Amino acid sequence: MGVSHISNRSERQPHRWSRRGLLGALGVAPAAAVTTACSGSAGASEGAAKASAKSAPSAAANKPVVSVTPADGTRKAGFSSPVEVTVTDGTLASVKVTGNDGSTLAGSLDDARTKWTSERNPYSGTKYTVTVTPVGASAQTASFTTRSPGETFVGYFTPEAGSTSGVGMPVSINFTHAVKDRAAVQKAITVTAEPAVEVVGHWFSDTRLDFRPETYWAAGTKITLSLRLKDVEGTDGVYGVQQKDVTFHIGREQISTVDLSSKEMTVRRAGQTIATYPVSGGNAQHTTWSGIMVISERFRQTRMESSTVGLGDEYDISDVPHAQRLTTSGTFVHGNYWASTSVFGHQNTSHGCVGLHDAKGASDPSVDGYKFYESSMLGDVVVVKNSGERTVDPANGLNGWNLSWAEWKAGSAV
Repeated sequence: MGVSHISNRSERQPHRWSRRGLLGALGVAPAAAVTTACSGSAGASEGAAKASAKSAPSAAANKPVVSVTPADGTRKAGFSSPVEVTVTDGTLASVKVTGNDGSTLAGSLDDARTKWTSERNPYSGTKYTVTVTPVGASAQTASFTTRSPGETFVGYFTPEAGSTSGVGMPVSINFTHAVKDRAAVQKAITVTAEPAVEVVGHWFSDTRLDFRPETYWAAGTKITLSLRLKDVEGTDGVYGVQQKDVTFHIGREQISTVDLSSKEMTVRRAGQTIATYPVSGGNAQHTTWSGIMVISERFRQTRMESSTVGLGDEYDISDVPHAQRLTTSGTFVHGNYWASTSVFGHQNTSHGCVGLHDAKGASDPSVDGYKFYESSMLGDVVVVKNSGERTVDPANGLNGWNLSWAEWKAGSAV
């Protein structure tokens, strides 16, 4: 639905402290009222008065005149331009701009010290007080209130703040409104890592922006996501509202490789093999995606229905144990208690998932499904090869690792 255009121009002209008002306030008498001496001719007195008027400088002529934009008293000022303060007949000693939310607007003076400009724009929906002190004069104040945006958007991010994930976890942001100005939005979001590594954003769509380094995160990395989206215009008339920093951490490195030719999964942690499990993958009619996949959800037990993945009524299992999602389209690595143990390691019989032997109820610690689930976390990498299927779409789940670094960087808007 379209949004009407709203002008960002101030509703009132910039406020000036007028010279005439100052004269009235100081009680300065007009020249015609000057009192003359009691002796001498009227002509002489008039000449003396004129000479006096010529020789005495006007006090008002040296009074600094200050102007603030947006104008003093504006109630619905725009927030897409900086605050400006100018002075004539003088120079500026200091300018302070304070919001009722406790924020301040830093700024800088020009070389002549006659104009001050804020470094950033004011926030929307905020009342600001501007305190201006010209050189050699008293402080003067003005105030204005910025309007609130008509329509807004936010970005929902993965992983959760404060969480610990595996080395394959990207920072993925899904926006509540389609983004037209991708560059403006991406510039307002930064992802930094400790230890430091280059992190680049990639747009999968106009509602999804992911960030990752060239290779998997190093174990123990601290990641900080900085959102500076407040008042960023993502599309015409639609503005961001988030202004926050969140951190999360990367845990140990665990990468599991599923070879559906040998029907075996090898689990390696920090480069060392810690387990091997016989598995069963997708059959010839329902092959498993190949490529690099990242665990994005985990369920100790969950219901799986074939109708939700376009397979009609082929199956409906209410208590699938130890299910870990690999794709948005429905690929999981999960426990399987309904197939014969002879299947695992020998036949690919599933509808596309990777199955491990398990027990009904998800409570038997001796079975492979239980063991693998307990050793895993969100963000762990699962690589599938020799499945007979093409590489998974990088946007299908958190699977951007299937793009080369050059391909990934090509999807950045900055």
